[in-house]
Amino acid sequence: MYKIAVVGGDGTGPEVVREGLKVLDAVNAKFGIKMDYTHFDFGGERYMRTGELLPENAAAELMQFDAVFLGAIGHPDVKPGILEKEILLKLRFEMDQYINLRPVKLYPGVDTPLKDKTPEDIDFVIVRENTEGLYTGSGGVLKKGTPDEVAIQTSINTRKGAERCIRYAFEYTRKRNKRKTLTLCAKTNVLTFASDLWERAFHEVGEKDYPDIKRDYAHVDATTMWMVKNPEWFDVIVTDNLFGDIITDLGAMVQGGLGIAPGGSINPEGVSTFEPMGGSAPKYTGKNVVNPMAAISAAMMMLDTLGEEKAAAQIETAMVQVMQKMQSMNAGKMGFSTTQVGDMVAEAAAK
Repeated sequence: MYKIAVVGGDGTGPEVVREGLKVLDAVNAKFGIKMDYTHFDFGGERYMRTGELLPENAAAELMQFDAVFLGAIGHPDVKPGILEKEILLKLRFEMDQYINLRPVKLYPGVDTPLKDKTPEDIDFVIVRENTEGLYTGSGGVLKKGTPDEVAIQTSINTRKGAERCIRYAFEYTRKRNKRKTLTLCAKTNVLTFASDLWERAFHEVGEKDYPDIKRDYAHVDATTMWMVKNPEWFDVIVTDNLFGDIITDLGAMVQGGLGIAPGGSINPEGVSTFEPMGGSAPKYTGKNVVNPMAAISAAMMMLDTLGEEKAAAQIETAMVQVMQKMQSMNAGKMGFSTTQVGDMVAEAAAK
C-alpha cells in the first residue's frame, strides 16, 4: 500500500490532478497496486481564506508519505513570490528534494516548433540541482527606494550539493542506458568560482566512479542554442538551480508545450513530489478545457520512481495512443475536454 499525499492546489490544479488520479486508479487496478490518497488544501485559496501559508508541521507530515502528487500553486490575487517561496521552496528545502527531474520527450502526434525534428531527435532528460544556488534567498537590500539602492543576491554552491546532484545524474544516465552521455551545463568562462566547483566535481566523480559514462560540457548559452538546433545531441544534462530553471522551460517548449511537461522534485533517499509544469492557469479554471497530459505524465513519473516500472510504461503507452487522437495539446483546442482526455487515457491504461 503506497501512501500518497495529494495537493490539488490552485486554479486548474485540482482539475488535472483529478484526471491523474483517474488514470492511476485504472492502471493500479490492472497491476494490483494499492494506493491510499490523503488530500491537503495547501495553496492560494487556503491562504486567502485563513491567512496561513503552511502549518508548522507540514513538511514533517508530508514526509510520512511515499510520494506527493501536486497540481499547481499560484493564485492571481496573491502577490507573486509569496506562495512560491513560502510553500513550494519551503517544502522543497525542508524535505531536501535536491533534484529537479525534467524529461524532455517529444511524443508521436505532438507538434514541436522545431522544424523537421521528430520523436527520435527529442528525447533527453535535465537533472537540475534543486536546493542551492540563487534560490536559497541569500543576500539583502540596502537603501531601498533611494537612488543609492543596492540589491545583492548570492548564489550558494557547496561541494556536497553539487556532487550529490552530479552523482544522481551519472546514475540516471547509466540506468537510462541510451547514449550514455552526461553533459554538464555551466558557465566556466564567467562564473569562475561556482562553475569551477561544479566542473571539478563533475570530472572527479565521473573519472573515478563512472568510467562507462561519456562526459561532455556546454556553456549554458550554447546549451540553449543546441537544444533548438540539435536536440538529438543530448542524452542527460546536469546543471545548477538557475540554469536548470531556464533550460527546462525551453525543453518544455521543444517537446510541445508546458501542457504536456511533467517534473519531479526528488529526494532519492526520502519523499519526492511530482507535478505538471504548466502552472495553475487560472483563466481556464472550471472550463474543463485544460490539457491534463502533464499531470498524467507526472503520475507516470511517480509510479516509475516508486519502482512500479511496468505500470508506468502502461500509462505512457496509453498516453501516446490518446495524444495521436487529439487535435492540439493547447487548452481549448484539444478536440476533447479535460475529463474526456482523462477518460480515454484511463480506458487505454486499463487494457
